Amino acid sequence: MTDMETTAGGEWAAPIKGTGVRGRVYLSIVFCLLSMSSVQFGAALSKPVMQELGSFGTTWLRLCFAALALTLFVRPPFLSYGKRQWFGAAALGTAMAAMTLCFFAAVERIPLGLAVGIEFLGPLTVATIFGGGRWRLLCPAIAAAGVLCLSWDGSAWVGDMPGVLFALGAAAGWGSYIVLMKQAGQQFTGLEGLSVSLLFAALVATPFGLHQAARGISLEFAFMTGPLALLVPLLPYALEFVALRWMKASAFGILMSLEPAIGAGAGFIVLGQALTPSQMLGVALVIAASAAGTMSSQA
Repeated sequence: MTDMETTAGGEWAAPIKGTGVRGRVYLSIVFCLLSMSSVQFGAALSKPVMQELGSFGTTWLRLCFAALALTLFVRPPFLSYGKRQWFGAAALGTAMAAMTLCFFAAVERIPLGLAVGIEFLGPLTVATIFGGGRWRLLCPAIAAAGVLCLSWDGSAWVGDMPGVLFALGAAAGWGSYIVLMKQAGQQFTGLEGLSVSLLFAALVATPFGLHQAARGISLEFAFMTGPLALLVPLLPYALEFVALRWMKASAFGILMSLEPAIGAGAGFIVLGQALTPSQMLGVALVIAASAAGTMSSQA
């Protein structure tokens, strides 16, 4: 990818003129922070819609809205893609669908901070496998301790088994998504890979969400779902797609350790899910692990 790209998606995703490698890394970190905030506050704001349409129905509608909006913006040249590109987009779309469906099913059943904490096992695994240096094992261990603290309310473990299993499914999807998103960014120009992958994600989610959405859909909820699709998944996926072009997958995985802290904050601000002292300790641990791990990986 160069600064001379002319497609709509290519211009959006091309490196900003005049920025060096270090500048792109810092910009990638900003993109990741914006992405995580968008995901968590979007998830918290989705509760009322999920109560009416169900988690699968709401997720399917959002994937459809996001895929349509990005396709109209990017206008990918479908006929020019080879088998490798189609296979990569299909694999990434499947990971997106699994991650998103499982995550919102978990949020429907367990506290947001806990759901994100368990889901973080995905990028934690990526950071451990692909990372390097002395922080490779130490930072994930610190972050894992923080996740455990977020799961404890001071008197008992919070959440039910179905919610925990859905969160583990989201973790598997998230880990796969990080690796596959990195590959798609190298195979496609601009945001074309993301656009095609979102179409596959909407298709994969259709058997799970269409029936559920059809039972409760109304014009009011359709209008509510559209803006939510911008918060999750369109904006986060676009920001992360660009960020993963400019930083290592291991650094990205460690940086995502901030997400449980942001999720706990969103749960408190939007849903009134207060933090206990042990959960505050968990927030501090994941922030420390994220900062140390990211600096070490980029160094």
